[in-house]
Amino acid sequence: MVRPRFLAACLLVFVALHTSAQESSPAGIVRAARGQIGKTVKYDPAYRTLAYPNGDLAMEVGVCTDVVIRALRASLGMDLQRLVHEDMNRAFAEYPRNWGLNRPDRNIDHRRVPNLRTFFKRSGWALPVTRSARDYRPGDLVTCTVPPNLPHIMIVSDRTTADGRPLVIHNIGAGTQEEDRLFEFPITGHYRVRTMPPTNDAGGRSQPRYPGP
Repeated sequence: MVRPRFLAACLLVFVALHTSAQESSPAGIVRAARGQIGKTVKYDPAYRTLAYPNGDLAMEVGVCTDVVIRALRASLGMDLQRLVHEDMNRAFAEYPRNWGLNRPDRNIDHRRVPNLRTFFKRSGWALPVTRSARDYRPGDLVTCTVPPNLPHIMIVSDRTTADGRPLVIHNIGAGTQEEDRLFEFPITGHYRVRTMPPTNDAGGRSQPRYPGP
């Protein structure tokens, strides 16, 4: 017979581990993004055929979205390539038609900022866009428009300027860098990653759930 005290102790350990993983996720995202600095040294938007799932380019090249894809994959085991592709298969009409496609393309869909914005919103990650530095926490994802019309995405760092403005980790043309550019361009989206246990869809299949705060 299992003693109640033993069960209670096991439950406490499980809750502690789960809570620790939740709380460490933002720090892990930032560490994984910062770990790309000096390794991803080029910006290359060329279309490439990727493995699936967990496909990637050579580490030394990439675009802004690759910083996010690699950081979430390394820190949380979250494969945006698979998640975006599966969601687009379920709800293709909900995604932008900016590229004239009539079906998902698992090589490139997850590497396009407008698609990531749609996926983040559909996943419940969206937060209000503000000009207040204190609203942006380490590990948050921020999208903006670089003039004249280039969509861009950045990861909020745990480091700040002297006056408290968070730095961002991104690739805006010269490889992955950590810079003071959070409010340089018009912000179009603010998102926070928080994983939770999966739910089942109508067909009984397990689906990941990523609600907001």
